[in-house]
Amino acid sequence: MIRYLFLALCLLALPAQRDPILVPEVSQHEVQVQQGFVGTELLLFGAILDPSGARAGQQYDIVVILKGPTEPIQLREKDRIGGIWMNAESTAFRSAPSFFAVASSTDIASIVDERTAAIYELGLDFIQLSPSGTIDPEEQARFTEGFVDLRQRQGLFKEDMDGVQINEQVLYQARITLPSNVQTGQYTAETFAISRGRVIASEIAEVNVRKVGFGRLVEIFAQQQSLFYGLFAVSLSILMGWMAGRLFAMI
Repeated sequence: MIRYLFLALCLLALPAQRDPILVPEVSQHEVQVQQGFVGTELLLFGAILDPSGARAGQQYDIVVILKGPTEPIQLREKDRIGGIWMNAESTAFRSAPSFFAVASSTDIASIVDERTAAIYELGLDFIQLSPSGTIDPEEQARFTEGFVDLRQRQGLFKEDMDGVQINEQVLYQARITLPSNVQTGQYTAETFAISRGRVIASEIAEVNVRKVGFGRLVEIFAQQQSLFYGLFAVSLSILMGWMAGRLFAMI
């Protein structure tokens, strides 16, 4: 009994082992979108260190997620009725990411279980959408799958299971491309260090995507003077239609 008590006291006297810390960075903290913007590539890099400042000294994997601002969306399912494709069922989500890119050092399924992947949204299969009101789980899964597929074809959702390079278990880097149709707003680049199926560290860096030049002026006008912007847009459309009609009449 005394021997077991002595061992317990020795274990309590040992210094607590602390998890490593992440030091993330992004090549651009601000992306300026202007006329002729064709997209850009972001370099997400950093290091994983022991709390003392030394190298972590253990094997780990890295997962990087770049997520755009959330927005409410309305999804409509197409169905063939009488030989014609028409809108059928629909559902709404209060918040859905406008952009979602995942890069990892290896296949995520091989480094964490599904529960952990779902908690941290590690992959396109684990994106969490917030439905408006009650919805059948199977129906929600069907609409979520369709939403992810649509955003993938638009180039706004992407996944690269070999997109993170790790050097000497200290430095890491990943490249993620923002397409030309990316939405403006605040983006978060979250990095996860994973070891033995457990997330041992995570940190967030931010990227601001904003319009500049004439596009920015139009955006501000549309937000602050939405009524006048709408009237101007309708009037311009009518004017352009009238001018096109007159032009064709003269030919």
